Amino acid sequence: MKIAIIGTGNLGKSIAKGLITNNAITTLYLTKRNLSGIQDLDGYKNVTLTTDNIEAVKQSDILIFAVQPAHFETILNDIKPHLTEKHVLISTITGFLIPKIEAIVGTDQFIIRAMPNTAIAVGKSMTCMCSNENGKKRIPIAEAIFNRLGHTLAIPESQMQAATVVCASGIAFWMRLIRATTQAAIQLGFDAKEAQELAMYTSEGAANLLITNGNHPEEEIDLVTTPKGCTIEGLNEMEHKGLSSSLIQGMVASFNKISNIKKEQI
Repeated sequence: MKIAIIGTGNLGKSIAKGLITNNAITTLYLTKRNLSGIQDLDGYKNVTLTTDNIEAVKQSDILIFAVQPAHFETILNDIKPHLTEKHVLISTITGFLIPKIEAIVGTDQFIIRAMPNTAIAVGKSMTCMCSNENGKKRIPIAEAIFNRLGHTLAIPESQMQAATVVCASGIAFWMRLIRATTQAAIQLGFDAKEAQELAMYTSEGAANLLITNGNHPEEEIDLVTTPKGCTIEGLNEMEHKGLSSSLIQGMVASFNKISNIKKEQI
């Protein structure tokens, strides 16, 4: 596939690394105003670094946009004269709705919004996506790209804001939980490196149990809790201190923040 990433910042670079590692490209153009931040990607076969968005568009079929929201409209207007019927536009930009994209480039374009997270760099992203009516014909192409970089789920655009919190911000939330587990392990006698190793691989195992077995979390919890045992003692203490409610409230707060930002942009 001939792919261009327009705006290779943190997320764009993560996508690029995932595409390169998984051999998911025929050619890959990476654009950035200052190329110094992506020089480590220079030299890979069929990868081109450039500051020229129009060149990248002309040389590619699939355009993945990972720029700041404030710059997106200008970029779309700049590249609009160079878009053809072959192009698929995939936006990863929070809060920039499909009707607004259509108003700039036209409803006849194949437009898809994708919300990956930074785990895409290691092929483990949870990516949600939606599209305009025309873009539905190209959803399989987007799925083919992002399924090689993790897991995908097609959802209505009305749920993309919530998906941003659960999946994109969710990486930070899970990192904090892993850090807390690491701190507890240190207090229980492990050194810092061992503690983080225990926390990381235990969390990975928990997620893979659910993915592989298809069970509800409580079913897996029941398998490791015994009457008057240490596991249920710990779980109940965490709930008394508000573990579940704090996590839920935090995610709702993040969602409300996005909603407020969106209102300010209107």
